[in-house]
Amino acid sequence: MSKTLERLVAQQLIGCELQSACLANHSTETVVLAVLSDILGKLNRKDLAALTLLDLSAAFDTVDHMTLIRRLEISYGIGGTVLGWFSTYLDQRLQFVRCRTSSSTHSQGMELGGPQGSVFGPILFLFYTAYLIRLIEDSGLHPHHYADDTQIYGFCSPRDTTALVVDV
Repeated sequence: MSKTLERLVAQQLIGCELQSACLANHSTETVVLAVLSDILGKLNRKDLAALTLLDLSAAFDTVDHMTLIRRLEISYGIGGTVLGWFSTYLDQRLQFVRCRTSSSTHSQGMELGGPQGSVFGPILFLFYTAYLIRLIEDSGLHPHHYADDTQIYGFCSPRDTTALVVDV
């Protein structure tokens, strides 16, 4: 029942152009082809290209619940009952260790991450990291997400290599 509810809510949330993991019939190959096509097109015009690949380890497990809730409210205008539903979905989750037939007697609350195998994991991570996309674009570079992987690339003429230098 919970997976069905997650899928229904996810359909309402998905509208991401630069996040291929959200789109039907998109895969890692789709991302590679899109980025490669952009880069080869610029190289054919004799421009230079720079590419940085970010792969965050256990990225979905690093999502801070409070930060995500604030981001949903402030950046996406989600409020009221819907925001309360997301808060409930994330809060009061417990984890414990199980090995074969034995389980730990103590469970611990989770303040980071989401349920393993959830429909929402990648989508909530996208909302959590959307500000990163804005920062990349504001720097004049091109981002592309696939789940927890981000490709950042930029182009310039050979005479203007400083165009690819970004102050952080």
